[in-house]
Amino acid sequence: MDAIKNITTRNSARELVEPHPTSEEMETVFESALRAPDHAWLRPSTFIQITGNGRNRLSEIFLKTAHELNKDLTDLQISKYTEAPFRAPMIIVLISTPKDHPKVPSIEQTISTGCAGQNILLALNALGYGAMWRTGTFAFNKVISKHLELDESAEVIGYIYTGTAAGKNKTIPMHDLKDYVDVWK
Repeated sequence: MDAIKNITTRNSARELVEPHPTSEEMETVFESALRAPDHAWLRPSTFIQITGNGRNRLSEIFLKTAHELNKDLTDLQISKYTEAPFRAPMIIVLISTPKDHPKVPSIEQTISTGCAGQNILLALNALGYGAMWRTGTFAFNKVISKHLELDESAEVIGYIYTGTAAGKNKTIPMHDLKDYVDVWK
């Protein structure tokens, strides 16, 4: 796929079904992720790839985390959190673990992991798969990091739900660039 077309046509899928990418395709996806900008080559980005029964484990972790964050969960919330990992046949957890460095602040390293996530989305799109990036309750908190058994300095910055797009695609909005870009001459 042409690189510019890939970027301008990438869209979050509304519904994701089997099949998900193969092991070989995921090697390409993760190689693409690791090409993200990474000042001083600190390698702050790691990933957890979850499929099959691994989604049951993630479901249990989501529910345990939700209970720890909110003692008064409704039945609807419990159902939503329990079922969340089954919205797609594969989930990729994006993890940023900033390293101490005199010239590279932790926020820059977290942004690097965000860029890795964008590269994952673009690689999946180029390979013909659908994906959507989710955050919400189970990102950016120490409770989920603890239940995922991550290092204390690690933080989940998102989940990329992955599979084959089904149903109608979202309409890609058109932007008037003058609303977003100032040109200085």
